[in-house]
Amino acid sequence: MATSQLALIDLLRTLDPEAPLAERHLWLMRLLDWVRGEGIDPEAAVARVRVLLDAAEVRPEWLRQWHRWWAEFLTTVDATPLLADLGFAPRNAFVSELTGRVWRKVLLPTPETTDLGELFPLLLPGEFDARWLRALDPATLERLRRVLFGTESSTGSPAGAPAYALRTLLDALAYAISQISAVGQSPDVRTRMAAETQRQRPFVDLPIVFEALRQAVLTQGRQSAPALVALGHLREQLDACRAAASTVYAHLQEHGISVHIEFQLRQLRQRILRVKALLLCLETDAPAQATAQLLSHLVRVGRDSRSVRALLASSTELLAAKVTERNAETGEHYITRDGREYLHMLGAASGGGAVLAVTTCTKLLIVALGLSAFWGGLAAGLNYAASFVVIMLLHWTVATKQPAMTAPAMAARLKGIDSPGAEEHFVTEVVYLLRSQFAAITGNVGVVIPGVVALAAVIDALGWGPLVDRRHAQHLLAEHHLLGPTALFAAATGGLLFASSVIAGWVENWFVFHRLDSVIAHHPRFTRRLGPERARRWGAYWRQHVSSWTANISLGLMLGLVPPVLGFFGLPFEVRHVTLVAGQVAAASHQLGAQVLHSPALWWAAAGIAITGLMNLACSFYLAFRLALAAHNVTGVDRRRLYTALGRRLLRQPLSFVLPVRVRGQAGAADRVSMGPP
Repeated sequence: MATSQLALIDLLRTLDPEAPLAERHLWLMRLLDWVRGEGIDPEAAVARVRVLLDAAEVRPEWLRQWHRWWAEFLTTVDATPLLADLGFAPRNAFVSELTGRVWRKVLLPTPETTDLGELFPLLLPGEFDARWLRALDPATLERLRRVLFGTESSTGSPAGAPAYALRTLLDALAYAISQISAVGQSPDVRTRMAAETQRQRPFVDLPIVFEALRQAVLTQGRQSAPALVALGHLREQLDACRAAASTVYAHLQEHGISVHIEFQLRQLRQRILRVKALLLCLETDAPAQATAQLLSHLVRVGRDSRSVRALLASSTELLAAKVTERNAETGEHYITRDGREYLHMLGAASGGGAVLAVTTCTKLLIVALGLSAFWGGLAAGLNYAASFVVIMLLHWTVATKQPAMTAPAMAARLKGIDSPGAEEHFVTEVVYLLRSQFAAITGNVGVVIPGVVALAAVIDALGWGPLVDRRHAQHLLAEHHLLGPTALFAAATGGLLFASSVIAGWVENWFVFHRLDSVIAHHPRFTRRLGPERARRWGAYWRQHVSSWTANISLGLMLGLVPPVLGFFGLPFEVRHVTLVAGQVAAASHQLGAQVLHSPALWWAAAGIAITGLMNLACSFYLAFRLALAAHNVTGVDRRRLYTALGRRLLRQPLSFVLPVRVRGQAGAADRVSMGPP
C-alpha cells in the first residue's frame, strides 16, 4: 500500500492545469489507472478513491490546482455526446453502424479530443470500471462531491459546476428527445404503426412536452412543483412513444422483417431508457449517487457499442425468429406420428430416391465430360437443383433436408418445458422425429441403390459404355472410406443444408416485406399479361412456395459450386450427401462386379454411407436448433434432465426410435401410434 501511496503522490505532483489538451487527458487516464489498481476487487478500487481524497484534503495548494484543472476540463470538453449519444449510431442504419464498429476495432481513439464521448472509452474502458463505480458508497460519493467537485470549499472550487451540470443535462435531454422524435416520425417507422397510435401523435408532441419541463427547471428550479409536474408529463409521453413503437412489431411479423427497421426500433427503445436515466439525475435528491450509477451504466453501454457480435445478435434476432417460424411450420410436415404417416414418409422418400438415382447417374456423366472446375461445378449444381425441384413438385422428400426444418419445430416446444408432463411429451416428439428421419433415409437409400444399378445396367445394355470405368469405380470406393475425410466433409455438407434453409427463410421474408405477392396479383403489367384471376393465383402461389423453391435451388447450386470455389482458395472440400454417396457407391459396385462383395473397400464405403447420413442430419439439425433456441429466446433448459428422459425411453422402448410402434405412457389419440388398429 505504501508503494501505491507513493505512486499517487508522484502522480499528483504532475498535475498541470495549463498543459496541452492531450497531456491533461493523459494525466486523468493515469489517475484512473491508479484507481483501478490490479483490476480485480472493486472494493480495493473504492479504497483507493478514499486514499485519493485523504491525500487531496491535506494538500490545499494541490486542490487549488485541481479546481483550475477541472474548470479547464469543463470549459473545453463537451459532455452532451457522452450522455445522449454514447452507444447509438450516428445514423439509424445497420450497415453503417456495423462498418463503423469494425473500423473502431482497427483505428484507435486519441485522447486529444474535446468530445467526452470519444474520450470516455479511454478513461473507463472495461467492465471493472462499471463495477467499482457502482460499488462507491454514499459517504465516499458525498466526499467526492464536496472535495473535488463541490461548489463551496475553503480552497476555492469552480463555482459554476452545478450550473454547468444542469445545463449539460438539459442539453443532453434535448438532443436525445430530438432523436427519439425524428425516428418515430421517420417513414419506415410511422407508416408501420397502428392507426390509432398515429392519430395520438406521441412523437410529434414529445419535444413540446420536454420544452415545458426545460422552462420550468430554468425558471423555477428542478425541485419546484411545476418542474416535477412537467417531469411526470414527460415520463408519460415517453411511455406513449414506447407503446406506439411496439405496435410496429405486429406489422413486421405479418408483412416481413427488416433488419434496418429493427435496428431503428432498438435504438429508439434504448434512447427512451437513456432519457429516463438522465431524468433520474435531474430529479434525484442524491445527484452524486445517481451520477455514479449513470456512469457505470455508460461504461457497459460503451463496451456493448464497440462489440460487433452484440450488434449482430441484437439486430438479427427478429429476423432469425421470422426465418425459424416458417421452417417450424414446414418442419411439422416432416414429423410422422402414426403408422399411416410413417408409411407415407417411406413412400415419399422412395420417390425422392428414384429421382436422385437419375441425379447420381447424371452427375457421373458430367464428371466424365472433364469440364473445368467452375463449369463442372455449375453443371452439377444445376443437376442437383433441378432434381430437388422435381422432388418438391411431386411432393416427395429428401431425407437430409428435413433436420433444418424440423429443428425449429422442436425448439418451439422447449418454451413450455417446465410445465407438468412437458418433459415426456418433448421426448416423445424427439422419438417421432428420429424415426421420421430413419424412414426418410431408408426410403432414399433403399431406392437409390437399386435405381442406380438398374440405370447403369440399361446404359451397358444400350452399348453406351460403362457409367464409370474400373479405375474411377475403385476411386469412388476409396474416397468414401469411413476412415478418410468422409465424416468431416459430411458435417460440412450438413452446414450447407442448414444454410439453404436460412437462405430460403430470408428470401421469403424479403418477398413478403416488399409485398411482391400483391405486386404480382394487382400490378397492371402482370394483370394484362396473365389476366386478373391468374395473376391472383400466381401471387398466392409464390407467397406460399417461394421459400421451397429457394431452398431447393440454393441447396443444389451450393452443392455444385462450393467445392470448386473453395478449391480455388486451396481449401479441399467435397460434397458428402448420404443419398448421392449411396448412389455413387452403387454405381462403382456395379462396375466392379459381384466379386466386390468380397472386397473390404466396399464395406468400408458402406460404413462411410452410414456416417455420412449421421453427420448430415446431426450437423444441419444442431445448427438449426441453436438458431431456433436463440430466435425463440429459449434459455435455462435443463439438458441433463432431457438426456436422462431420453435414455429411459431408449431403454424401455428402443424400437420406437426407428419403427412406428406404440409409444406407451402418452395420452391422446395422436400419441397412440402403431402400424394398424390397436
